[in-house]
Amino acid sequence: MPFVNPDVIKLDLRLIQGRTTSEVARIVNAVLAQAELTGATILAEGIETTRHEEIARAMGATVGQGWLYGRPGPLPEIVDAPDHALRLHVPKPARSSSTPFEIVAAKRTPTRTTKDLLIPMSKHLEEKGLDSAEPPVLLACFQEVRHFTDFARRRFARLAKHAAFVGAVGAGMPVDPAPGVRGGLLHHSDPLRGEWDVIAVGPHFAGALVARDCGDSGPDLMRRFDFVITYDRDLVVEAARSLLTVLAPDTAAS
Repeated sequence: MPFVNPDVIKLDLRLIQGRTTSEVARIVNAVLAQAELTGATILAEGIETTRHEEIARAMGATVGQGWLYGRPGPLPEIVDAPDHALRLHVPKPARSSSTPFEIVAAKRTPTRTTKDLLIPMSKHLEEKGLDSAEPPVLLACFQEVRHFTDFARRRFARLAKHAAFVGAVGAGMPVDPAPGVRGGLLHHSDPLRGEWDVIAVGPHFAGALVARDCGDSGPDLMRRFDFVITYDRDLVVEAARSLLTVLAPDTAAS
């Protein structure tokens, strides 16, 4: 939802008419969080009784549809204006060419350290992908496909079984670098080839590690990076959007 940024979020009738399970609670809480952040309108379908209407209101719905309000039929020749117009978002500007590091570093001061110290921080964010209760979108930039080692491949394949979506980009990265992982190929001149990024966006959690290679030629673990870690949701989502556009399209769905 943070990437689609909907004006209206529609609650399926099974949420209104079914039992309030833990799964339903997770969905509703994610919807409420998004609506609180953006002002999106929550619409509930399948309202057939006053009890359904009560449930819909408790789930944050302010607009409803269902047989309680009338059966399907042709519209009248003149339709009354609504009492309250739906709030529509101002369209977001097209994505700039800025990279995740450029986006975050423009508002946060980077720190310099070596790769060996960044690895535990990177893994901490990756672990968010294992949260089956609130599965996030997990995106990573590996600079070059050689950094997407066999260990990383197995790790990301495991993450893909739990996360809502997992993507990995890098020079030489195939479309399907690991089972369940969407790949993105970076061209020779792409500034992302100088970055190491790990970004996780979930219903209630958002975090990003964005780092720029300082260009050292020594041992790999001693390579230095300028980096920022942020949990500012708006910054994290903006950085994630810049990586999403690099990922290969899902040709199997077309």
